[in-house]
Amino acid sequence: MLVGMHPHQDGPLARLRRGHEDLVLDLLRKHGPLSRAELGQHSGLSRTTLSDIVTELIESGAVVATAPGTAPRRRGRPVEALTLNPSAGQAIGIDFARRAVHVSAVNVAHEVIGSASEPHDPGLPWEERIALAERLVGTLADGALRLDALHAIGVGVVGPVGDPDAGPAQPCPSADLPALLRKRFEAPVLVDNNTRLAALAEATWGAAAGGQDVLYLRLSHGVGGGLVVSGALHRGAYGLSGEFGHIAVESGDGRCSCGATGCLETVASVGAVLAAYRRAGGHADGLAALLGALEAGDPVALRTLEAAGTHIGTVLAAVCNAIGPGVIVLGGELAAAGPPLFEPVEQALRAHIMPISRDRVDLRPATLGEAGGALGGIALVLRESPLLSHYPARPG
Repeated sequence: MLVGMHPHQDGPLARLRRGHEDLVLDLLRKHGPLSRAELGQHSGLSRTTLSDIVTELIESGAVVATAPGTAPRRRGRPVEALTLNPSAGQAIGIDFARRAVHVSAVNVAHEVIGSASEPHDPGLPWEERIALAERLVGTLADGALRLDALHAIGVGVVGPVGDPDAGPAQPCPSADLPALLRKRFEAPVLVDNNTRLAALAEATWGAAAGGQDVLYLRLSHGVGGGLVVSGALHRGAYGLSGEFGHIAVESGDGRCSCGATGCLETVASVGAVLAAYRRAGGHADGLAALLGALEAGDPVALRTLEAAGTHIGTVLAAVCNAIGPGVIVLGGELAAAGPPLFEPVEQALRAHIMPISRDRVDLRPATLGEAGGALGGIALVLRESPLLSHYPARPG
């Protein structure tokens, strides 16, 4: 039973009020803290109706009003923010990357409680990966996490998710992983591609927080990304959205892992950039050495990153012309190169994007790091899970 209602109240007005309460709770669950004005914009409710609903939800304890921000305002009272009661519970996100497990926890007010990671051998059996995830979860919040209020876990894996014939790239069928996790955590599980989830996380807590249309590109040992469209994660047919690394670049001729030649991944992945640096006469046994050469002003390293950045920016411009995002976020290990990479990306992006869009797209570095996939799993739960459609009745 929802807060504020009595069992015998089931007439048209009571059902309408329940619908309004559901709408407000759902908006706070998906978006996190919102002012009354923002709630009004998102909900379309009149100020009087919204005020009545919010007052009752606050009195019931389902919603709390946080202290106004310290930023100065030109006139009027400071604006308070409304959130779901943080004590009502937490959500867990797990990212099963190729060589590590990352976990994060967030409460229902969208406050990040903690994150933890641990590397492992890429051949580690799945049962041991899941045991590792359980152990890492136990380290968060001094082991005091509560799942009962939300009762769902968001999980990121490598590879396509959504195609029944294509599970994660690691040898664990996508149909089996949720069952294994449900058995271990006794909670329903939502699974998606971890890079795509990182896009959702950056749009929720990271570099593009609050953005409705976000393009995320991850430059790692592979190249991939994700799209957030109108505030929701875009998966595409068969779960194949965000494969930007397999867009062909004009001068590329290297063989890609997908079997094609000339993909962006063949010139912009960590391995490809290191190989290009060595072919040009540079000496680096890994990415750390290359980043050190960049910091020292090595002209070969700078030219190598300029070439990679130009390819990246050209591809991003093509995607922008088709999709029209407001923010582009660059993440992954290669993004640590900073200006030597971002500047040529920006130049190529501005050169090839439609003129009307040049001043309407922001290029930003990712801010969530290794926690992105796990936090994205939580965002998936908070924003999209039908399992939470009746939350909360009462906190605690």
